[in-house]
Amino acid sequence: MAIARVATRAANGVDAPQVWVEAHLANGLPAFTLVGLPETSVREARERVRSAIINAGFEFPMRRITINLAPADLPKQGGRYDLPIAIGILAASGQLPIKSLEGWEFVGELALSGEVRGCNGLLPVIIEARKLGTSLIMPQANRNDAELVGYQQVQLAAHLQHIVAFLHGQQQLPGINASPDWVSPPPAAVGCLSEVIGQYQAKQALEIAAAGNHNLLFLGPPGTGKSMLASRILSLLPTMDYEEALQVSAIHSVAGMPLAPQQFFQRPFRAPHHTSSAISLVGGGSIPKPGEISLAHLGVLFLDEVAEFPRKVLDCLREPMETGEVVISRAAAKLKFNARFQLIAAMNPSPCGDSGPESRASPEQIRRYLSRLSGPFIDRFDLTVEVPKLPPGTLTADSGDGETSASIAQRVARARQTQLQRAGKLNNELSGSELKQAGFAAADLVFLEQSVTKLGLSVRSFHRLQRVARTIADLAESPIVERRHIAQALGYRAMDRLLANLSRQ
Repeated sequence: MAIARVATRAANGVDAPQVWVEAHLANGLPAFTLVGLPETSVREARERVRSAIINAGFEFPMRRITINLAPADLPKQGGRYDLPIAIGILAASGQLPIKSLEGWEFVGELALSGEVRGCNGLLPVIIEARKLGTSLIMPQANRNDAELVGYQQVQLAAHLQHIVAFLHGQQQLPGINASPDWVSPPPAAVGCLSEVIGQYQAKQALEIAAAGNHNLLFLGPPGTGKSMLASRILSLLPTMDYEEALQVSAIHSVAGMPLAPQQFFQRPFRAPHHTSSAISLVGGGSIPKPGEISLAHLGVLFLDEVAEFPRKVLDCLREPMETGEVVISRAAAKLKFNARFQLIAAMNPSPCGDSGPESRASPEQIRRYLSRLSGPFIDRFDLTVEVPKLPPGTLTADSGDGETSASIAQRVARARQTQLQRAGKLNNELSGSELKQAGFAAADLVFLEQSVTKLGLSVRSFHRLQRVARTIADLAESPIVERRHIAQALGYRAMDRLLANLSRQ
Protein backbone atom coordinates (compact mmCIF):
# COMPACT_ATOMS: atom_id res chain seq x y z
CA MET A 1 0.00 0.00 0.00
CA ALA A 2 1.47 3.37 -1.09
CA ILE A 3 1.04 5.16 2.22
CA ALA A 4 3.54 6.37 4.82
CA ARG A 5 3.37 8.22 8.12
CA VAL A 6 6.13 10.55 9.39
CA ALA A 7 6.32 12.22 12.82
CA THR A 8 7.13 15.91 13.25
CA ARG A 9 6.20 18.75 15.61
CA ALA A 10 4.27 22.00 15.18
CA ALA A 11 4.88 25.43 16.72
CA ASN A 12 2.23 26.43 19.26
CA GLY A 13 3.78 29.21 21.33
CA VAL A 14 6.50 27.63 23.48
CA ASP A 15 4.84 24.22 23.08
CA ALA A 16 5.58 21.71 20.33
CA PRO A 17 2.58 19.38 19.83
CA GLN A 18 3.14 16.30 17.70
CA VAL A 19 1.98 16.32 14.07
CA TRP A 20 1.74 13.28 11.82
CA VAL A 21 2.51 13.81 8.12
CA GLU A 22 0.53 11.16 6.21
CA ALA A 23 1.53 10.64 2.57
CA HIS A 24 -0.72 8.67 0.19
CA LEU A 25 0.00 7.87 -3.47
CA ALA A 26 -2.95 6.90 -5.68
CA ASN A 27 -3.49 6.22 -9.37
CA GLY A 28 -4.91 8.99 -11.51
CA LEU A 29 -3.81 12.27 -13.02
CA PRO A 30 -0.64 13.63 -11.35
CA ALA A 31 -1.57 16.04 -8.55
CA PHE A 32 -0.14 17.23 -5.22
CA THR A 33 -2.72 18.08 -2.55
CA LEU A 34 -1.96 19.37 0.97
CA VAL A 35 -4.69 19.16 3.63
CA GLY A 36 -4.77 19.60 7.42
CA LEU A 37 -5.14 23.38 7.96
CA PRO A 38 -1.86 24.48 6.33
CA GLU A 39 -1.01 28.20 6.17
CA THR A 40 0.32 29.77 2.96
CA SER A 41 3.97 29.04 3.86
CA VAL A 42 3.10 25.34 4.29
CA ARG A 43 1.08 25.12 1.06
CA GLU A 44 4.12 26.49 -0.78
CA ALA A 45 6.01 23.38 0.38
CA ARG A 46 4.62 21.54 -2.65
CA GLU A 47 7.00 23.27 -5.05
CA ARG A 48 9.97 23.20 -2.67
CA VAL A 49 9.56 19.49 -1.96
CA ARG A 50 9.11 18.60 -5.66
CA SER A 51 12.29 20.43 -6.69
CA ALA A 52 14.28 19.17 -3.67
CA ILE A 53 13.43 15.50 -4.39
CA ILE A 54 14.31 15.80 -8.09
CA ASN A 55 17.53 17.81 -7.57
CA ALA A 56 18.68 15.42 -4.82
CA GLY A 57 18.67 12.62 -7.41
CA PHE A 58 15.44 10.84 -6.42
CA GLU A 59 12.33 10.12 -8.46
CA PHE A 60 9.30 12.29 -7.86
CA PRO A 61 6.26 9.98 -8.35
CA MET A 62 3.97 11.10 -11.15
CA ARG A 63 0.84 9.99 -9.30
CA ARG A 64 -1.96 11.57 -7.29
CA ILE A 65 -0.22 12.60 -4.04
CA THR A 66 -2.22 13.53 -0.95
CA ILE A 67 -0.45 14.89 2.16
CA ASN A 68 -2.45 15.13 5.38
CA LEU A 69 -1.11 17.06 8.38
CA ALA A 70 -2.86 15.61 11.43
CA PRO A 71 -4.45 16.75 13.69
CA ALA A 72 -6.41 18.81 11.20
CA ASP A 73 -7.65 21.40 13.73
CA LEU A 74 -4.12 22.58 14.64
CA PRO A 75 -2.88 25.51 12.49
CA LYS A 76 0.45 24.85 10.77
CA GLN A 77 2.82 27.52 9.52
CA GLY A 78 6.44 27.81 8.44
CA GLY A 79 8.79 25.71 6.35
CA ARG A 80 9.53 23.11 9.05
CA TYR A 81 7.19 20.57 7.39
CA ASP A 82 9.21 20.38 4.13
CA LEU A 83 11.55 17.61 5.33
CA PRO A 84 8.87 15.28 6.81
CA ILE A 85 6.71 15.76 3.68
CA ALA A 86 9.64 14.80 1.43
CA ILE A 87 10.50 11.78 3.62
CA GLY A 88 6.84 10.69 3.54
CA ILE A 89 6.71 10.85 -0.28
CA LEU A 90 9.98 8.91 -0.62
CA ALA A 91 8.74 6.24 1.82
CA ALA A 92 5.30 5.95 0.18
CA SER A 93 6.91 5.59 -3.27
CA GLY A 94 9.21 2.78 -2.06
CA GLN A 95 12.45 4.76 -2.20
CA LEU A 96 12.78 4.50 1.59
CA PRO A 97 11.96 1.54 3.85
CA ILE A 98 8.91 2.48 5.95
CA LYS A 99 10.28 0.60 8.97
CA SER A 100 13.30 2.92 9.05
CA LEU A 101 11.01 5.82 10.05
CA GLU A 102 9.88 4.21 13.31
CA GLY A 103 11.01 6.09 16.41
CA TRP A 104 12.22 9.12 14.44
CA GLU A 105 10.89 12.66 14.18
CA PHE A 106 11.86 14.99 11.31
CA VAL A 107 11.84 18.78 11.12
CA GLY A 108 13.47 21.19 8.68
CA GLU A 109 13.02 23.39 5.62
CA LEU A 110 14.25 22.28 2.20
CA ALA A 111 16.01 24.36 -0.42
CA LEU A 112 15.29 23.66 -4.09
CA SER A 113 18.64 21.85 -4.29
CA GLY A 114 17.71 19.44 -1.49
CA GLU A 115 19.78 21.24 1.13
CA VAL A 116 18.24 21.21 4.64
CA ARG A 117 17.90 24.75 5.97
CA GLY A 118 17.56 25.90 9.57
CA CYS A 119 14.23 26.99 11.10
CA ASN A 120 13.19 29.35 13.86
CA GLY A 121 11.59 28.05 17.04
CA LEU A 122 13.09 24.54 17.09
CA LEU A 123 14.21 24.69 20.73
CA PRO A 124 10.74 23.64 22.05
CA VAL A 125 10.82 20.73 19.58
CA ILE A 126 14.12 19.45 21.02
CA ILE A 127 12.91 19.93 24.60
CA GLU A 128 9.75 17.92 23.88
CA ALA A 129 11.72 15.17 22.11
CA ARG A 130 14.02 14.91 25.13
CA LYS A 131 11.02 14.71 27.46
CA LEU A 132 9.51 11.82 25.46
CA GLY A 133 12.81 10.13 24.61
CA THR A 134 12.27 10.12 20.84
CA SER A 135 15.04 10.50 18.25
CA LEU A 136 15.14 13.62 16.08
CA ILE A 137 16.64 14.54 12.71
CA MET A 138 16.95 18.30 12.27
CA PRO A 139 18.96 20.89 10.28
CA GLN A 140 22.66 21.20 10.95
CA ALA A 141 22.15 24.98 11.04
CA ASN A 142 20.28 24.54 14.33
CA ARG A 143 23.22 22.84 16.07
CA ASN A 144 23.35 25.54 18.77
CA ASP A 145 19.76 24.82 19.80
CA ALA A 146 20.48 21.10 20.10
CA GLU A 147 23.61 21.71 22.16
CA LEU A 148 21.78 24.05 24.53
CA VAL A 149 19.40 21.21 25.40
CA GLY A 150 22.22 18.67 25.42
CA TYR A 151 20.04 15.87 24.01
CA GLN A 152 22.24 13.14 22.54
CA GLN A 153 19.52 11.51 20.39
CA VAL A 154 19.62 14.39 17.91
CA GLN A 155 21.10 13.83 14.45
CA LEU A 156 22.03 16.82 12.30
CA ALA A 157 21.57 16.85 8.53
CA ALA A 158 22.75 19.22 5.81
CA HIS A 159 21.17 17.57 2.74
CA LEU A 160 18.25 15.31 1.87
CA GLN A 161 20.67 12.78 0.31
CA HIS A 162 22.47 12.36 3.64
CA ILE A 163 19.20 11.63 5.46
CA VAL A 164 18.13 9.00 2.91
CA ALA A 165 21.56 7.34 3.08
CA PHE A 166 21.33 7.32 6.88
CA LEU A 167 17.87 5.71 6.86
CA HIS A 168 19.22 3.07 4.44
CA GLY A 169 22.03 2.39 6.92
CA GLN A 170 24.70 3.48 4.46
CA GLN A 171 26.23 6.40 6.46
CA GLN A 172 26.06 8.17 9.81
CA LEU A 173 24.78 11.66 10.54
CA PRO A 174 26.72 13.98 12.86
CA GLY A 175 25.43 14.51 16.39
CA ILE A 176 26.03 17.26 18.95
CA ASN A 177 29.30 17.95 20.73
CA ALA A 178 29.81 16.36 24.14
CA SER A 179 31.13 19.62 25.61
CA PRO A 180 29.33 22.55 23.95
CA ASP A 181 30.42 26.18 24.20
CA TRP A 182 27.70 27.25 26.62
CA VAL A 183 29.31 25.34 29.51
CA SER A 184 31.75 28.25 29.88
CA PRO A 185 30.59 31.02 32.28
CA PRO A 186 28.76 34.01 30.79
CA PRO A 187 30.72 37.20 30.10
CA ALA A 188 30.90 39.78 32.87
CA ALA A 189 28.17 42.43 32.81
CA VAL A 190 29.22 45.64 31.12
CA GLY A 191 29.42 48.61 33.48
CA CYS A 192 29.99 48.86 37.23
CA LEU A 193 27.94 50.78 39.78
CA SER A 194 31.13 52.48 41.02
CA GLU A 195 31.14 54.46 37.75
CA VAL A 196 27.99 56.34 38.85
CA ILE A 197 28.97 59.51 40.72
CA GLY A 198 26.96 60.22 43.87
CA GLN A 199 23.27 59.20 43.96
CA TYR A 200 23.72 57.03 47.05
CA GLN A 201 20.00 56.69 47.76
CA ALA A 202 19.33 55.60 44.18
CA LYS A 203 22.16 53.05 44.38
CA GLN A 204 20.74 51.68 47.62
CA ALA A 205 17.28 51.43 46.05
CA LEU A 206 18.80 49.56 43.10
CA GLU A 207 20.42 47.11 45.52
CA ILE A 208 17.10 46.54 47.32
CA ALA A 209 15.29 46.07 43.99
CA ALA A 210 17.88 43.50 42.87
CA ALA A 211 17.74 41.62 46.18
CA GLY A 212 13.95 41.28 46.31
CA ASN A 213 13.17 41.44 42.57
CA HIS A 214 11.11 44.60 43.17
CA ASN A 215 9.81 47.00 40.51
CA LEU A 216 11.61 50.35 40.62
CA LEU A 217 10.88 53.82 39.21
CA PHE A 218 13.60 56.49 38.96
CA LEU A 219 12.26 60.04 39.03
CA GLY A 220 14.54 62.98 38.27
CA PRO A 221 15.67 65.68 35.82
CA PRO A 222 17.60 64.73 32.67
CA GLY A 223 21.29 63.97 32.96
CA THR A 224 21.26 62.75 36.56
CA GLY A 225 22.14 59.13 35.75
CA LYS A 226 18.77 57.35 35.73
CA SER A 227 19.45 55.28 32.61
CA MET A 228 23.03 54.63 33.71
CA LEU A 229 21.82 53.29 37.05
CA ALA A 230 19.19 51.07 35.45
CA SER A 231 21.67 49.52 33.01
CA ARG A 232 23.88 48.47 35.96
CA ILE A 233 21.26 46.21 37.56
CA LEU A 234 22.40 43.19 35.54
CA SER A 235 25.77 43.39 37.31
CA LEU A 236 23.95 42.92 40.64
CA LEU A 237 21.71 40.00 39.66
CA PRO A 238 22.85 36.36 39.88
CA THR A 239 22.99 34.33 36.67
CA MET A 240 20.18 31.91 35.86
CA ASP A 241 20.31 28.20 36.52
CA TYR A 242 20.02 25.69 33.66
CA GLU A 243 16.23 25.22 33.72
CA GLU A 244 15.59 28.98 33.92
CA ALA A 245 18.01 29.60 31.04
CA LEU A 246 16.24 26.94 28.96
CA GLN A 247 12.86 28.67 29.52
CA VAL A 248 14.28 32.01 28.36
CA SER A 249 16.01 30.46 25.34
CA ALA A 250 12.78 28.73 24.27
CA ILE A 251 10.90 32.06 24.26
CA HIS A 252 13.65 33.74 22.23
CA SER A 253 13.73 30.79 19.80
CA VAL A 254 9.96 31.04 19.19
CA ALA A 255 10.32 34.80 18.61
CA GLY A 256 12.98 34.14 15.95
CA MET A 257 15.73 35.65 18.12
CA PRO A 258 17.92 32.70 19.18
CA LEU A 259 20.45 33.45 21.90
CA ALA A 260 24.16 32.94 21.39
CA PRO A 261 25.56 30.08 23.51
CA GLN A 262 27.66 32.58 25.49
CA GLN A 263 24.47 34.41 26.55
CA PHE A 264 22.70 31.25 27.70
CA PHE A 265 22.96 31.88 31.46
CA GLN A 266 22.78 35.69 31.28
CA ARG A 267 19.52 37.33 32.37
CA PRO A 268 17.79 39.23 29.55
CA PHE A 269 17.70 43.03 29.62
CA ARG A 270 15.11 44.52 27.26
CA ALA A 271 14.81 48.27 26.70
CA PRO A 272 12.08 48.99 24.09
CA HIS A 273 11.67 52.52 22.69
CA HIS A 274 8.71 54.60 23.83
CA THR A 275 7.18 54.43 20.33
CA SER A 276 6.59 50.67 20.82
CA SER A 277 3.04 49.44 20.25
CA ALA A 278 1.01 47.33 22.67
CA ILE A 279 1.49 44.24 20.47
CA SER A 280 5.29 44.63 20.35
CA LEU A 281 5.37 45.05 24.13
CA VAL A 282 2.86 42.40 25.24
CA GLY A 283 2.89 40.08 22.22
CA GLY A 284 0.36 39.11 19.56
CA GLY A 285 -0.04 39.43 15.82
CA SER A 286 -1.93 37.27 13.31
CA ILE A 287 0.52 34.50 14.18
CA PRO A 288 1.00 35.23 17.92
CA LYS A 289 4.60 35.90 18.89
CA PRO A 290 6.00 36.78 22.32
CA GLY A 291 6.48 40.48 23.06
CA GLU A 292 9.12 42.40 24.99
CA ILE A 293 7.69 41.41 28.39
CA SER A 294 8.08 37.71 27.52
CA LEU A 295 11.55 38.27 26.05
CA ALA A 296 12.40 39.84 29.44
CA HIS A 297 11.18 36.74 31.33
CA LEU A 298 13.36 36.14 34.43
CA GLY A 299 15.23 39.33 33.56
CA VAL A 300 14.71 43.09 33.43
CA LEU A 301 12.37 45.24 31.33
CA PHE A 302 13.65 48.83 31.29
CA LEU A 303 11.26 51.57 30.15
CA ASP A 304 13.21 54.80 29.70
CA GLU A 305 11.12 57.99 29.48
CA VAL A 306 8.15 55.93 30.64
CA ALA A 307 5.81 58.95 30.57
CA GLU A 308 6.30 59.13 26.78
CA PHE A 309 4.76 55.66 26.30
CA PRO A 310 1.04 55.76 25.37
CA ARG A 311 -1.10 55.25 28.45
CA LYS A 312 -2.99 52.35 26.86
CA VAL A 313 0.29 50.56 26.18
CA LEU A 314 1.48 50.92 29.78
CA ASP A 315 -1.85 49.74 31.18
CA CYS A 316 -1.44 46.54 29.17
CA LEU A 317 1.45 45.67 31.51
CA ARG A 318 -0.64 45.76 34.68
CA GLU A 319 -2.06 42.24 34.53
CA PRO A 320 1.17 40.46 33.44
CA MET A 321 3.05 42.22 36.26
CA GLU A 322 0.70 40.57 38.76
CA THR A 323 0.26 37.13 37.17
CA GLY A 324 3.71 36.60 35.62
CA GLU A 325 2.23 35.46 32.31
CA VAL A 326 0.34 36.81 29.32
CA VAL A 327 -2.45 34.97 27.49
CA ILE A 328 -2.95 35.91 23.82
CA SER A 329 -6.30 34.85 22.39
CA ARG A 330 -6.93 34.69 18.67
CA ALA A 331 -9.62 33.01 16.57
CA ALA A 332 -7.21 30.25 15.57
CA ALA A 333 -5.38 29.72 18.87
CA LYS A 334 -5.00 30.72 22.49
CA LEU A 335 -1.36 30.93 23.57
CA LYS A 336 0.26 31.56 26.93
CA PHE A 337 3.74 33.05 27.34
CA ASN A 338 5.63 33.43 30.59
CA ALA A 339 6.37 37.05 31.57
CA ARG A 340 7.89 37.13 35.06
CA PHE A 341 10.02 40.21 34.60
CA GLN A 342 11.38 42.95 36.83
CA LEU A 343 10.26 46.41 35.71
CA ILE A 344 12.73 49.29 35.97
CA ALA A 345 11.48 52.63 34.66
CA ALA A 346 12.80 56.18 34.47
CA MET A 347 11.04 59.49 33.87
CA ASN A 348 11.31 63.24 34.33
CA PRO A 349 9.21 64.88 37.08
CA SER A 350 7.73 67.42 34.64
CA PRO A 351 7.44 68.07 30.88
CA CYS A 352 10.34 70.56 31.06
CA GLY A 353 12.52 68.10 32.99
CA ASP A 354 12.77 69.97 36.31
CA SER A 355 10.47 70.33 39.28
CA GLY A 356 10.30 72.88 42.08
CA PRO A 357 11.45 76.51 41.74
CA GLU A 358 13.53 75.75 38.62
CA SER A 359 10.59 74.30 36.68
CA ARG A 360 9.28 76.25 33.67
CA ALA A 361 6.05 74.23 33.75
CA SER A 362 3.01 75.23 35.77
CA PRO A 363 1.55 72.85 38.39
CA GLU A 364 -1.35 72.15 36.04
CA GLN A 365 1.04 71.21 33.21
CA ILE A 366 2.97 68.92 35.56
CA ARG A 367 -0.26 67.24 36.69
CA ARG A 368 -1.29 66.69 33.08
CA TYR A 369 2.16 65.25 32.32
CA LEU A 370 2.11 62.86 35.29
CA SER A 371 -1.45 61.80 34.49
CA ARG A 372 -0.03 59.92 31.50
CA LEU A 373 0.72 57.22 34.07
CA SER A 374 -2.46 55.78 35.54
CA GLY A 375 -2.77 55.36 39.29
CA PRO A 376 -3.00 51.53 39.09
CA PHE A 377 0.18 51.44 36.96
CA ILE A 378 2.13 53.60 39.45
CA ASP A 379 0.78 51.35 42.19
CA ARG A 380 2.72 48.43 40.65
CA PHE A 381 6.07 50.00 41.60
CA ASP A 382 7.50 48.86 44.94
CA LEU A 383 10.01 51.71 45.04
CA THR A 384 9.90 55.18 43.46
CA VAL A 385 13.16 57.03 44.04
CA GLU A 386 14.19 60.60 43.31
CA VAL A 387 17.45 61.01 41.41
CA PRO A 388 18.29 64.70 42.00
CA LYS A 389 20.87 66.92 40.38
CA LEU A 390 24.31 66.57 41.93
CA PRO A 391 25.40 69.37 44.29
CA PRO A 392 28.08 71.78 42.99
CA GLY A 393 31.62 70.42 43.24
CA THR A 394 30.61 66.74 43.16
CA LEU A 395 31.97 66.11 39.66
CA THR A 396 35.43 67.52 40.41
CA ALA A 397 35.72 66.34 44.02
CA ASP A 398 38.03 63.40 44.71
CA SER A 399 35.53 61.19 46.51
CA GLY A 400 37.41 57.95 45.76
CA ASP A 401 35.99 54.96 43.99
CA GLY A 402 32.51 53.95 45.11
CA GLU A 403 31.47 50.43 46.03
CA THR A 404 31.77 48.06 43.11
CA SER A 405 28.96 46.02 41.62
CA ALA A 406 30.79 42.82 42.57
CA SER A 407 30.71 43.56 46.31
CA ILE A 408 27.05 44.65 46.17
CA ALA A 409 26.20 41.51 44.15
CA GLN A 410 27.55 39.37 47.00
CA ARG A 411 25.12 40.98 49.46
CA VAL A 412 22.29 40.60 46.93
CA ALA A 413 23.12 36.90 46.49
CA ARG A 414 23.13 36.31 50.27
CA ALA A 415 19.78 38.11 50.68
CA ARG A 416 18.22 36.10 47.83
CA GLN A 417 19.49 32.85 49.36
CA THR A 418 17.94 33.82 52.71
CA GLN A 419 14.58 34.47 51.01
CA LEU A 420 14.62 31.17 49.14
CA GLN A 421 15.49 29.23 52.31
CA ARG A 422 12.73 30.96 54.29
CA ALA A 423 9.81 30.85 51.83
CA GLY A 424 11.05 29.11 48.67
CA LYS A 425 10.52 32.33 46.69
CA LEU A 426 11.76 35.92 46.50
CA ASN A 427 10.11 38.63 48.58
CA ASN A 428 8.24 40.23 45.68
CA GLU A 429 6.23 36.98 45.27
CA LEU A 430 5.13 36.70 48.92
CA SER A 431 1.36 36.61 49.38
CA GLY A 432 -0.54 38.51 52.08
CA SER A 433 -0.77 35.44 54.32
CA GLU A 434 2.96 34.69 53.89
CA LEU A 435 3.83 38.26 54.87
CA LYS A 436 2.14 37.70 58.24
CA GLN A 437 4.78 35.04 58.97
CA ALA A 438 7.68 37.19 57.70
CA GLY A 439 8.88 38.58 61.03
CA PHE A 440 6.75 41.72 61.54
CA ALA A 441 5.79 42.89 65.05
CA ALA A 442 2.10 43.76 65.54
CA ALA A 443 2.94 47.32 66.66
CA ASP A 444 5.08 47.89 63.55
CA LEU A 445 2.26 46.75 61.28
CA VAL A 446 -0.08 49.22 63.00
CA PHE A 447 2.52 51.95 62.37
CA LEU A 448 2.73 50.94 58.70
CA GLU A 449 -1.06 50.89 58.31
CA GLN A 450 -1.35 54.37 59.82
CA SER A 451 1.36 55.64 57.44
CA VAL A 452 -0.38 54.11 54.44
CA THR A 453 -3.70 55.65 55.46
CA LYS A 454 -2.11 59.07 55.97
CA LEU A 455 -0.43 58.92 52.55
CA GLY A 456 -3.66 57.77 50.92
CA LEU A 457 -2.11 54.57 49.52
CA SER A 458 -3.92 51.37 48.51
CA VAL A 459 -3.95 47.95 50.13
CA ARG A 460 -1.62 46.77 47.37
CA SER A 461 0.89 49.46 48.44
CA PHE A 462 0.59 48.25 52.06
CA HIS A 463 1.73 44.78 51.03
CA ARG A 464 4.41 46.14 48.69
CA LEU A 465 5.87 48.22 51.52
CA GLN A 466 5.96 45.09 53.68
CA ARG A 467 7.87 43.20 50.97
CA VAL A 468 10.38 46.04 50.56
CA ALA A 469 10.90 46.28 54.34
CA ARG A 470 11.45 42.51 54.47
CA THR A 471 14.11 42.81 51.74
CA ILE A 472 15.84 45.68 53.59
CA ALA A 473 15.95 43.47 56.70
CA ASP A 474 17.36 40.57 54.65
CA LEU A 475 20.16 42.78 53.31
CA ALA A 476 20.93 43.77 56.90
CA GLU A 477 20.85 40.03 57.82
CA SER A 478 18.13 40.71 60.39
CA PRO A 479 15.58 37.91 60.97
CA ILE A 480 13.10 40.46 62.37
CA VAL A 481 11.73 43.42 60.40
CA GLU A 482 12.35 46.44 62.63
CA ARG A 483 10.67 49.84 62.67
CA ARG A 484 13.70 51.43 60.95
CA HIS A 485 13.38 49.01 58.04
CA ILE A 486 9.73 50.01 57.58
CA ALA A 487 10.65 53.71 57.83
CA GLN A 488 13.32 53.24 55.16
CA ALA A 489 10.79 51.51 52.87
CA LEU A 490 8.41 54.46 53.36
CA GLY A 491 11.23 56.76 52.27
CA TYR A 492 11.17 55.23 48.77
CA ARG A 493 7.86 56.87 47.80
CA ALA A 494 9.08 59.84 45.74
CA MET A 495 6.11 59.77 43.35
CA ASP A 496 3.61 59.93 46.23
CA ARG A 497 5.41 62.96 47.69
CA LEU A 498 5.47 64.70 44.29
CA LEU A 499 1.75 64.15 43.74
CA ALA A 500 0.97 65.29 47.31
CA ASN A 501 2.96 68.53 46.78
CA LEU A 502 1.11 69.21 43.53
CA SER A 503 -2.27 68.69 45.21
CA ARG A 504 -1.41 71.39 47.76
CA GLN A 505 -0.54 73.97 45.06
